[in-house]
Amino acid sequence: MEMELQEGDKVDLVIGVQTALGYSVLINEAYEGLLYNNEVFSDIEEGMKIDGYVKKIREDEKIDVSLRPQGFRNVIDEDVEKILVKLEEKKFLLLTDKSSPESIKFQLQMSKKAFKRAVGSLYKQKRINIKSDRIELI
Repeated sequence: MEMELQEGDKVDLVIGVQTALGYSVLINEAYEGLLYNNEVFSDIEEGMKIDGYVKKIREDEKIDVSLRPQGFRNVIDEDVEKILVKLEEKKFLLLTDKSSPESIKFQLQMSKKAFKRAVGSLYKQKRINIKSDRIELI
């Protein structure tokens, strides 16, 4: 059977069993894939249906998936949006590039690397101020 999926495609996932590496997933009710633990920033459970994205199709036809759109631009925009929404609610966030990865994940459901990229982007656009203990909306 010819694989119709391509890297970057948006797909339907059904979450399967969690292993040491991550969750086995059923992709578009046809293919098996793997969602690595380090790609998961929200609560998911077995049997859950969720949108995902093809991250990589390996030579053994195994498919790695992500819950986030692939491609630098998409991901940054999504993270920037998430931070802006929080800032509009609260006016500031008690997070900086010195914050622990755990507190960033807890408050924003994203990795520290993603947080720093998005904050950098917002700062360049002159939409936030970075203080020693917080970031603030301008």
